[in-house]
Amino acid sequence: MEGFISLEKENSSFAKLDTGRKNRTGFNEVVYCQGKTSEQVLQIFTALYKNNGTVMGTRASEEQYETLRQQFSECTYDKTSRILKIQKDKETPEGLVAVCSAGTADIPVAEEAAQTAEYFGCQVNRFYDIGVSGIHRLMACKDEIQKANAVIAVAGMEGALASVIGGLVKVPVIAVPVSTGYGAAFEGLSALLTMINSCANGISVVNIDNGYGAGYIATQINRLAVRGNK
Repeated sequence: MEGFISLEKENSSFAKLDTGRKNRTGFNEVVYCQGKTSEQVLQIFTALYKNNGTVMGTRASEEQYETLRQQFSECTYDKTSRILKIQKDKETPEGLVAVCSAGTADIPVAEEAAQTAEYFGCQVNRFYDIGVSGIHRLMACKDEIQKANAVIAVAGMEGALASVIGGLVKVPVIAVPVSTGYGAAFEGLSALLTMINSCANGISVVNIDNGYGAGYIATQINRLAVRGNK
Protein backbone atom coordinates (compact mmCIF):
# COMPACT_ATOMS: atom_id res chain seq x y z
CA MET A 1 0.00 0.00 0.00
CA GLU A 2 1.29 3.44 -0.85
CA GLY A 3 2.33 5.68 2.02
CA PHE A 4 1.83 9.30 2.81
CA ILE A 5 3.54 12.68 2.78
CA SER A 6 4.22 14.03 6.26
CA LEU A 7 4.32 17.82 6.55
CA GLU A 8 6.24 19.20 9.51
CA LYS A 9 6.84 22.54 11.14
CA GLU A 10 9.15 23.07 14.09
CA ASN A 11 9.77 19.31 14.38
CA SER A 12 6.04 18.62 14.72
CA SER A 13 3.96 16.89 12.05
CA PHE A 14 0.73 18.78 11.33
CA ALA A 15 -0.50 16.81 8.31
CA LYS A 16 -0.09 13.35 6.82
CA LEU A 17 -1.29 13.45 3.23
CA ASP A 18 -2.71 10.28 1.69
CA THR A 19 -0.81 9.78 -1.57
CA GLY A 20 -2.47 6.47 -2.44
CA ARG A 21 -6.08 7.46 -1.97
CA LYS A 22 -6.99 7.70 -5.65
CA ASN A 23 -5.59 4.22 -6.33
CA ARG A 24 -7.72 2.82 -3.52
CA THR A 25 -10.92 4.82 -3.88
CA GLY A 26 -10.85 6.54 -7.27
CA PHE A 27 -10.70 10.01 -5.71
CA ASN A 28 -7.77 12.21 -4.74
CA GLU A 29 -7.67 13.58 -1.22
CA VAL A 30 -9.62 16.83 -0.75
CA VAL A 31 -8.58 19.41 1.84
CA TYR A 32 -10.98 20.67 4.53
CA CYS A 33 -9.58 24.19 4.93
CA GLN A 34 -11.63 25.52 7.82
CA GLY A 35 -9.62 25.56 11.04
CA LYS A 36 -6.27 25.45 9.23
CA THR A 37 -3.93 28.40 8.97
CA SER A 38 -3.21 29.92 5.57
CA GLU A 39 0.37 28.66 5.78
CA GLN A 40 -0.81 25.11 6.52
CA VAL A 41 -3.22 25.21 3.58
CA LEU A 42 -0.44 26.48 1.33
CA GLN A 43 1.91 23.67 2.32
CA ILE A 44 -0.80 21.03 1.94
CA PHE A 45 -1.91 22.33 -1.46
CA THR A 46 1.69 22.53 -2.67
CA ALA A 47 2.40 18.91 -1.72
CA LEU A 48 -0.87 17.53 -3.12
CA TYR A 49 -0.56 19.49 -6.35
CA LYS A 50 2.98 18.22 -6.83
CA ASN A 51 1.81 14.65 -6.23
CA ASN A 52 -1.58 14.69 -8.00
CA GLY A 53 -1.46 17.55 -10.50
CA THR A 54 -4.75 18.86 -9.10
CA VAL A 55 -6.14 19.73 -5.68
CA MET A 56 -9.39 21.02 -4.19
CA GLY A 57 -10.23 22.46 -0.79
CA THR A 58 -13.60 23.00 0.88
CA ARG A 59 -14.71 25.63 3.43
CA ALA A 60 -11.82 27.88 2.44
CA SER A 61 -11.50 31.56 3.33
CA GLU A 62 -10.57 34.48 1.11
CA GLU A 63 -7.41 34.92 3.19
CA GLN A 64 -6.36 31.35 2.39
CA TYR A 65 -7.09 31.99 -1.28
CA GLU A 66 -4.98 35.16 -1.34
CA THR A 67 -2.08 33.26 0.23
CA LEU A 68 -2.26 30.48 -2.38
CA ARG A 69 -2.70 32.86 -5.28
CA GLN A 70 0.72 34.39 -4.58
CA GLN A 71 2.32 31.04 -5.43
CA PHE A 72 -0.27 29.52 -7.80
CA SER A 73 -1.68 32.00 -10.30
CA GLU A 74 -4.03 29.33 -11.66
CA CYS A 75 -5.69 28.91 -8.26
CA THR A 76 -9.41 29.73 -8.26
CA TYR A 77 -11.83 30.51 -5.44
CA ASP A 78 -15.63 30.59 -5.41
CA LYS A 79 -17.04 32.82 -2.66
CA THR A 80 -20.45 31.17 -2.70
CA SER A 81 -19.35 27.57 -2.17
CA ARG A 82 -16.02 28.50 -0.52
CA ILE A 83 -14.28 25.98 -2.77
CA LEU A 84 -10.61 26.55 -3.50
CA LYS A 85 -8.88 24.59 -6.26
CA ILE A 86 -5.95 24.28 -8.61
CA GLN A 87 -7.01 22.41 -11.71
CA LYS A 88 -5.10 22.86 -14.96
CA ASP A 89 -6.68 20.16 -17.12
CA LYS A 90 -10.36 19.51 -16.45
CA GLU A 91 -11.79 16.09 -17.15
CA THR A 92 -14.37 15.78 -19.91
CA PRO A 93 -17.65 15.67 -17.97
CA GLU A 94 -19.54 12.39 -18.04
CA GLY A 95 -23.06 11.32 -17.14
CA LEU A 96 -25.39 13.71 -15.38
CA VAL A 97 -26.05 14.80 -11.80
CA ALA A 98 -28.94 17.11 -10.90
CA VAL A 99 -28.43 19.47 -7.97
CA CYS A 100 -31.64 20.97 -6.58
CA SER A 101 -32.06 23.57 -3.86
CA ALA A 102 -35.29 24.42 -2.07
CA GLY A 103 -34.46 28.11 -1.64
CA THR A 104 -31.96 30.72 -2.68
CA ALA A 105 -30.52 30.69 0.85
CA ASP A 106 -29.57 27.03 0.32
CA ILE A 107 -27.41 27.76 -2.74
CA PRO A 108 -24.02 27.93 -0.92
CA VAL A 109 -24.37 24.29 0.18
CA ALA A 110 -25.87 23.30 -3.19
CA GLU A 111 -22.91 24.89 -4.96
CA GLU A 112 -20.48 23.01 -2.75
CA ALA A 113 -22.19 19.81 -3.91
CA ALA A 114 -22.37 20.85 -7.56
CA GLN A 115 -18.77 21.99 -7.80
CA THR A 116 -17.53 18.89 -6.01
CA ALA A 117 -19.28 16.68 -8.56
CA GLU A 118 -17.93 18.82 -11.41
CA TYR A 119 -14.39 18.65 -10.02
CA PHE A 120 -14.62 14.86 -10.01
CA GLY A 121 -15.75 14.74 -13.64
CA CYS A 122 -19.56 14.87 -13.64
CA GLN A 123 -21.80 16.94 -15.83
CA VAL A 124 -24.06 18.89 -13.47
CA ASN A 125 -27.41 20.58 -14.04
CA ARG A 126 -28.56 23.05 -11.39
CA PHE A 127 -32.18 23.62 -10.37
CA TYR A 128 -32.32 26.29 -7.68
CA ASP A 129 -35.19 27.81 -5.70
CA ILE A 130 -37.69 25.04 -6.46
CA GLY A 131 -38.92 24.38 -2.93
CA VAL A 132 -42.29 22.87 -2.07
CA SER A 133 -43.89 26.16 -1.02
CA GLY A 134 -44.24 26.81 -4.75
CA ILE A 135 -44.29 23.27 -6.02
CA HIS A 136 -45.14 24.34 -9.58
CA ARG A 137 -41.50 25.50 -9.84
CA LEU A 138 -40.32 21.94 -9.22
CA MET A 139 -42.88 20.42 -11.55
CA ALA A 140 -41.79 22.78 -14.33
CA CYS A 141 -38.32 21.18 -14.39
CA LYS A 142 -39.30 17.64 -13.40
CA ASP A 143 -38.57 16.17 -16.84
CA GLU A 144 -35.02 17.57 -16.84
CA ILE A 145 -34.32 16.35 -13.31
CA GLN A 146 -35.48 12.85 -14.27
CA LYS A 147 -32.69 12.61 -16.87
CA ALA A 148 -29.98 12.57 -14.17
CA ASN A 149 -28.16 9.49 -12.86
CA ALA A 150 -28.33 10.89 -9.33
CA VAL A 151 -30.16 13.79 -7.72
CA ILE A 152 -28.96 15.95 -4.84
CA ALA A 153 -31.76 17.67 -2.89
CA VAL A 154 -30.61 20.53 -0.68
CA ALA A 155 -33.13 22.03 1.74
CA GLY A 156 -33.41 23.82 5.05
CA MET A 157 -36.57 24.72 6.99
CA GLU A 158 -38.55 21.44 7.20
CA GLY A 159 -36.53 19.75 4.42
CA ALA A 160 -39.49 18.41 2.45
CA LEU A 161 -37.90 18.79 -1.00
CA ALA A 162 -36.05 15.47 -0.83
CA SER A 163 -39.26 13.50 -0.15
CA VAL A 164 -41.09 15.11 -3.05
CA ILE A 165 -38.22 14.52 -5.48
CA GLY A 166 -37.87 10.96 -4.19
CA GLY A 167 -41.41 10.27 -5.39
CA LEU A 168 -40.69 11.65 -8.86
CA VAL A 169 -37.44 10.01 -9.95
CA LYS A 170 -36.12 6.48 -10.45
CA VAL A 171 -32.54 7.20 -9.38
CA PRO A 172 -30.96 7.65 -5.94
CA VAL A 173 -31.61 10.94 -4.16
CA ILE A 174 -28.96 12.32 -1.81
CA ALA A 175 -30.65 14.61 0.70
CA VAL A 176 -28.67 17.45 2.25
CA PRO A 177 -30.21 19.16 5.29
CA VAL A 178 -29.21 22.82 5.53
CA SER A 179 -28.98 25.08 8.56
CA THR A 180 -31.45 27.53 7.00
CA GLY A 181 -34.54 28.45 8.96
CA TYR A 182 -35.99 30.06 12.05
CA GLY A 183 -35.46 28.98 15.65
CA ALA A 184 -37.34 25.68 15.66
CA ALA A 185 -35.34 24.57 12.62
CA PHE A 186 -32.53 24.06 15.15
CA GLU A 187 -29.81 24.94 12.64
CA GLY A 188 -30.72 22.12 10.26
CA LEU A 189 -31.79 19.47 12.75
CA SER A 190 -35.45 19.75 11.72
CA ALA A 191 -34.56 19.19 8.05
CA LEU A 192 -32.25 16.32 8.99
CA LEU A 193 -34.99 14.51 10.92
CA THR A 194 -37.51 15.05 8.12
CA MET A 195 -35.12 13.59 5.55
CA ILE A 196 -34.18 10.61 7.71
CA ASN A 197 -37.86 9.89 8.34
CA SER A 198 -38.92 10.31 4.70
CA CYS A 199 -41.51 7.83 3.46
CA ALA A 200 -40.15 8.15 -0.10
CA ASN A 201 -37.89 5.33 -1.27
CA GLY A 202 -34.34 5.70 -2.55
CA ILE A 203 -33.27 8.58 -0.31
CA SER A 204 -29.95 8.69 1.53
CA VAL A 205 -29.03 11.53 3.87
CA VAL A 206 -25.71 13.24 4.58
CA ASN A 207 -24.82 15.50 7.48
CA ILE A 208 -26.12 19.05 7.91
CA ASP A 209 -24.57 21.44 5.34
CA ASN A 210 -22.41 18.63 3.92
CA GLY A 211 -22.56 19.56 0.25
CA TYR A 212 -19.16 18.00 -0.35
CA GLY A 213 -20.30 14.60 0.91
CA ALA A 214 -23.35 14.71 -1.32
CA GLY A 215 -21.31 15.65 -4.37
CA TYR A 216 -18.89 12.79 -3.69
CA ILE A 217 -21.63 10.16 -3.35
CA ALA A 218 -23.44 11.48 -6.43
CA THR A 219 -20.19 11.12 -8.37
CA GLN A 220 -19.83 7.50 -7.29
CA ILE A 221 -23.38 6.76 -8.44
CA ASN A 222 -22.88 8.64 -11.70
CA ARG A 223 -19.67 6.74 -12.45
CA LEU A 224 -21.43 3.42 -11.98
CA ALA A 225 -24.23 4.55 -14.31
CA VAL A 226 -21.78 5.72 -16.97
CA ARG A 227 -19.84 2.45 -16.70
CA GLY A 228 -23.04 0.45 -17.07
CA ASN A 229 -23.99 2.33 -20.22
CA LYS A 230 -20.68 1.64 -21.99
